[in-house]
Amino acid sequence: MPIVLNCENEPCPNPVLRCKRLLDEQTPKMMEVIVDNEAAMDNVSRYLASKGMRIDETRKDGTLWTIKASSQDPQAAQAPQASQAPQDGPENAKSPDASKILVFLTADTMGVGDDTLGSRLMGNFLNTLPELGDTLWRIIMVNGAVKLATATNPAVEALKKLEAAGVSILVCGTCLEFFKLMDQKAVGQVTNMLDVVTSQQVADKIISL
Repeated sequence: MPIVLNCENEPCPNPVLRCKRLLDEQTPKMMEVIVDNEAAMDNVSRYLASKGMRIDETRKDGTLWTIKASSQDPQAAQAPQASQAPQDGPENAKSPDASKILVFLTADTMGVGDDTLGSRLMGNFLNTLPELGDTLWRIIMVNGAVKLATATNPAVEALKKLEAAGVSILVCGTCLEFFKLMDQKAVGQVTNMLDVVTSQQVADKIISL
């Protein structure tokens, strides 16, 4: 029988944390995780896969998602330490002593005063980030900043270029759900608060706006 984690009505990042605690204690042959939003489904699926679990099925029934996973061959299931940030970003391509700059965005405009000006400044900021070179590691967007990652936002092209250049782009899933923008995300990877915290932990420098 699979181990079942019912994470309905649990806020981010509780579903991922419950999976983490379970996998820290044991290696289940089969497990099922029940969540009530698409962001949590994405985050749980990605986390389990990063820990060597095979995602066998993801099913939506009404307002609930069920993620079914099973253990793989032990050698294929070698996983990163729990304190590390997601391992699909450009850090794998960097030398061990390379600096890691994290850009943490909390709004879709820069500064206070005029939103039109602030939007223009944010676009200029994103277009200038390539000047950081290989030290630019990751961009995390939370709250209103997730709007930058949507298909109709003028800034999305700058973000796509950065992602194509190897910069990890993480977009808060809870925020996308709150603004009802999940289906409009056009760049980056849906993320959760555990990724946000661990990314800040391992970054050498954080630029916050």
